Amino acid sequence: MAARVLNVNVGVLGHIDSGKTALARALSTTGSTAAFDRAPQSRARGITLDLGFSCLRTALPPQLGLGPGELQFTLVDCPGHASLIRTIIGGAQIIDLMMLVIDVTKGMQTQSAECLVIGQIACQKMVVVLNKIDLLPEGKRQSAIEKMTKKMQKTLENTKFSGCPIVAVAAKPGGPEAPESENPLGISELIEVLKSQAYLPSRDPSGHFLMAVDHCFSIKGQGTVMTGTVLSGSVSLGDNVEIPALKVTKKVKSMQMFHTPVTYAMQGDRVGVCVTQFDPKLLERGLICTPDSLHTIHAAIISLKKIQYFRGALHTKAKFHITVGHETVMGRVMFFSPAPADFNEEIQENVFDFEKDYLYQEEYLSKDSVSLEENKENDQAGEVQLPKQQWALLEFEKPVTCPKLCLVIGSKLDTDIHANTCRLAFHGVLLQGMEDKNYTETFLPKLKVYKQKHKEGQVERVMDDYSVIGRSLFKKETNIQIFVGLKVKLSTGEDGIIDGGFGQSGKFKIRIPDGLKPDTKMLLTAASKKKSKGGKGDMTKEDESNKNDSAQPVTISLIFKRYVFDTQKKMIQS
Repeated sequence: MAARVLNVNVGVLGHIDSGKTALARALSTTGSTAAFDRAPQSRARGITLDLGFSCLRTALPPQLGLGPGELQFTLVDCPGHASLIRTIIGGAQIIDLMMLVIDVTKGMQTQSAECLVIGQIACQKMVVVLNKIDLLPEGKRQSAIEKMTKKMQKTLENTKFSGCPIVAVAAKPGGPEAPESENPLGISELIEVLKSQAYLPSRDPSGHFLMAVDHCFSIKGQGTVMTGTVLSGSVSLGDNVEIPALKVTKKVKSMQMFHTPVTYAMQGDRVGVCVTQFDPKLLERGLICTPDSLHTIHAAIISLKKIQYFRGALHTKAKFHITVGHETVMGRVMFFSPAPADFNEEIQENVFDFEKDYLYQEEYLSKDSVSLEENKENDQAGEVQLPKQQWALLEFEKPVTCPKLCLVIGSKLDTDIHANTCRLAFHGVLLQGMEDKNYTETFLPKLKVYKQKHKEGQVERVMDDYSVIGRSLFKKETNIQIFVGLKVKLSTGEDGIIDGGFGQSGKFKIRIPDGLKPDTKMLLTAASKKKSKGGKGDMTKEDESNKNDSAQPVTISLIFKRYVFDTQKKMIQS
């Protein structure tokens, strides 16, 4: 029986020109087809354009308790160029362990920070690699490394990677032009650190097969090879696989893992799958899966969290670049939260309950939200309550193909590349996709998101003990008929019911079932006398003081809610 091989995917992330590709090359023993800037544009521009993969094999470390065998680190070299961040996000979803590469002469840079954010969302463990130590003068090298190590420890203090290992190396002493005879520094120490950080990733061969393809090329006489990482399930020789974006199904003819033929691959494995009669130009990157297991969706409901480094509010109706699976598309968002009474309720993870009512939000609620500031002013206690969970409806500009419960990241990739700011805005989990093109009619009415409406008017005058005339609640052109029967409250405490319009100017009649209180009647009668007196002669001193007493008009408060997706726009009162 062949010796056991454990595969651990290691993401090599960092700012452009921090030396990621050189580090991957120094570490790896077997390059895969995608490795080391093979793409002609990459070589010409001297930067990594796409995810490059290569591998490093070493003996299984004893701490894993797996006995003899090999540990294979698949190194995923993610591009550091800012405009390629969507590729990195695609790569981060398949990473078990991350290496954050920092140019020791520059420290943290914009994209190093973005890579750190992605790592916190998608990764469990991290090793920081301080590269290019050969550029430090030998006499001051050690103290400069120590200084940068302290700086990095401080940066990571409040992240989940606090206390992670930091290793100093020179992957390519002398820079890209230096002769190959120059030996890299610190690489064997780094390999030992990687081995110490290796863990048994949770892998599950059950469920539907799903693989993220990042390269597709043809081999004469063999067929077309799709290389990628198995995201879920497993695949065997002879299985049928679907390319959902093209609605094409093909049979697996042969498979390889780093130039070794295999008959089976499962979640977490890096594999090349060969099929016949398929033009590689049709699929540069994308997903392949068990036939009919993936869905193409036009909109989705996600649970989400704002990324703390993103500056500014997240507004409903704003557009973001939404990365779902390996696709990035533009999408518009609408945020909503539990109803205020349920803010503290424990929420079931990865499930969305269509039976519940949800409150529409103009923006994602966070400590610095405007809408919360307003609540704070109304609610003198001062302590603002945030809901335990928030959701968003995402509407995509073009349909996306993805599995359920996949990672979603929203970003503002059109922000100036050179602005020193984090462009990743939120991350979440896709809970429910909408496959129907007409989802606004067929699906959204099931989503019970409401807006709380609050209108205020004034009592104009008393008609009798059980009715008053109100004004300023509706515009002149409003059809008052649709408000008939709704409950209102007077500022003096009485409950009333809107009875109908009065005249043509938007005034209306309110019935008070329990009758007006004597004080209210006095107040209103005095106010209307004052009005009728107002035009006659000069005011006496007594009138002047009376005016101040009754300066407070009696207000009418109408509160109701309306469901955002209710086609009949019904007004509902509890």
